[in-house]
Amino acid sequence: MSFAGISTFLGFMKGFNILLVFLFGFFTCLAQQDVANGSSKFYGDEFKITELSSKEDVMKQFASMPVADSLNLQFKTKVKEVCKVKGCWMIVELPEGEQAMVRFKDYGFFMPADILEKEVVLNGFAFVEEMSVGDQQHYAKDGGKTEEEIAKITTPKRTYSFEASGVLVPN
Repeated sequence: MSFAGISTFLGFMKGFNILLVFLFGFFTCLAQQDVANGSSKFYGDEFKITELSSKEDVMKQFASMPVADSLNLQFKTKVKEVCKVKGCWMIVELPEGEQAMVRFKDYGFFMPADILEKEVVLNGFAFVEEMSVGDQQHYAKDGGKTEEEIAKITTPKRTYSFEASGVLVPN
């Protein structure tokens, strides 16, 4: 083999090694993304996080929102309570000791009971409603409240609500 032939072969091998390193790095990055995505679980519709509102911003919007108005948004919050019967609703944390009642679009999905105190990302519609005494008592019963606590509910209440089309529970 001549010197020119060896030089061409070594040039080819150098290019081949560079290509191998590039492909190794590329596939390693893809594998890491799969692990990151696999460590979170979606309930309901999967969604892409586009503009995540802070709990403080959501609270300001709730406070100024008239009854029956709604706002499409995403926000991260902590789960404070989940329906003990079948996970058909949950209560999440807002600033200043406030909370929001979360229900799920068309009752199309339910949440597991083991997510208390976990951070979740909600995607859907925030709205304010006037909750009747009967509805408050129903949710109190589902939440495991005592008959004594349920009997104390005697007036309608302005509530902050959220209809989630999807919920992301990061691990």
